[in-house]
Amino acid sequence: MRTDRHGGAHVPEQPTTRKVPRRPAPFSRIQITIAIAAVLVLVITGFAWRSVDSLRSSLATAGGLGLGGGKDGAVDILLVGTDSRTDAHGNPLSQSELQALRAGDEVASNTDTIVLVRVPNDGGSATAISIPRDAYVDVPGIGMSKINAAYGATKENERQKLIAAGKSESTADKDSTQAGRQALIKSVAKLTGITVDHYAEIGLLGFVLLTDAVGGVDVCLNAAVDEPLSGAKFPAGEQKLSGSDALSFVRQRHDLPRGDLDRIVRQQVFMASLVQQVLSAKTLTNPGKLNQLSAAVQRSVVLDSDWDIIDFATQLQGLAGGAVKFETVPVVDINAMTDYGESIVQVDPKAIRKYVAGLVGEEPKDDSKTTTTDSAVPTTMPDIDVSSVTVDVANDSSIGGLAATVATTLENEGFGLGNVGNNTGKSVTRTTVFAKDSGSDAAKAVSVTLGGLPIETDSSLSSGKVRVVLAGDYKSPAGTSSSTSSDGISSVGTSPTPVEPGPPIDAGNKGPHCVN
Repeated sequence: MRTDRHGGAHVPEQPTTRKVPRRPAPFSRIQITIAIAAVLVLVITGFAWRSVDSLRSSLATAGGLGLGGGKDGAVDILLVGTDSRTDAHGNPLSQSELQALRAGDEVASNTDTIVLVRVPNDGGSATAISIPRDAYVDVPGIGMSKINAAYGATKENERQKLIAAGKSESTADKDSTQAGRQALIKSVAKLTGITVDHYAEIGLLGFVLLTDAVGGVDVCLNAAVDEPLSGAKFPAGEQKLSGSDALSFVRQRHDLPRGDLDRIVRQQVFMASLVQQVLSAKTLTNPGKLNQLSAAVQRSVVLDSDWDIIDFATQLQGLAGGAVKFETVPVVDINAMTDYGESIVQVDPKAIRKYVAGLVGEEPKDDSKTTTTDSAVPTTMPDIDVSSVTVDVANDSSIGGLAATVATTLENEGFGLGNVGNNTGKSVTRTTVFAKDSGSDAAKAVSVTLGGLPIETDSSLSSGKVRVVLAGDYKSPAGTSSSTSSDGISSVGTSPTPVEPGPPIDAGNKGPHCVN
């Protein structure tokens, strides 16, 4: 069995191997989760209270997921969209439903849409944070893997063990599904530093049912698109999309400038528009649409069994104003690749945890007393005796052994070494060279030797001392081919392609956001 660098079993992107006959040109796995929390609240508040118990009793639930208790000042909800070909109660979709979804018949359990929603206990606005499906993370029990495979790979591994132990198919499926959900919850919590309090899951069918229940959702495109893999063929400008067309809109990633990240933006603007549509008087005052929404939720949504949706509805009165903002975590490299050739999105968990903490009002305190100023990245090696330069190397990433690797590179080039180890000072979001004088030849020499790194000033350093702080974006110097870091991730091209978080998308705004 192939193992990753952490000793875990390597898991392919599509871990589920059971298949049934499928149609030509099958659906390329992708869908969108909706703002389930907001939709549930609005559905509940739109009904007479006597109908709530009926709605709650008919919802699919899942227990034993190891969730938190919302004791940190907020309720944190993990919303996931699965590519399941069944409804929330495990019933297979009909052939006509599969055809309407353009989804094919392949059995799979990956979670290609992952959104963490934080709702403050004080009734403030909610923040929805999207995580790229191809983010390469540490999955409990598996090792390094795409985060969208955490659920499906764990489920399939556990299912096979249970079948081998003599369990029935139904028991194995139920227990392995729980294990898959637990693995995803743990993976998200480890990546973001946020304890998940509640869990909500929706399949492909739910997306179409909810979209159709509100009479379609308004979107806006900057330019016309015609992309056959997703079936997305739309003119530029504002337009209203219903189920199947909406699914094509949110699943397209080919022919987009930033691939999956632009697809996430589409998902976010669609969710924002869906919330607006549900909030509209045409929905809230229409008994038929409310009944259709209720039926869609009952058939397509799975909630954790400890979630009291009535209490939650009372708490979320702030959402009645559309107070939901959608964010996306920062990315180190959208064009990264593993050493075994799998295309991935490289992320730095430490940078993500810092970013998420800032979004939720828990920005870590900066105890550093250094002052920094940016300096241009040098490209020419200065005329200097590098043996006179002492370099400290500090690892501020999640990549094990990175400081030692870089220290060896510097030592081989003749630099003197100071302290080498994990960073205990100011955290960084990009690999940086620090020196007393950012324009010194010593700093420039270290920067050029390591492939051209930004230099900043640290007045606490002595004149002959340089400090390198390594973030998850660091790539070892290489020529014009791809370079591989110590965790087995390489960059396609000469340097990584980082993506900083874009501006938040506000569900309270009027009109659809125009996107790529």
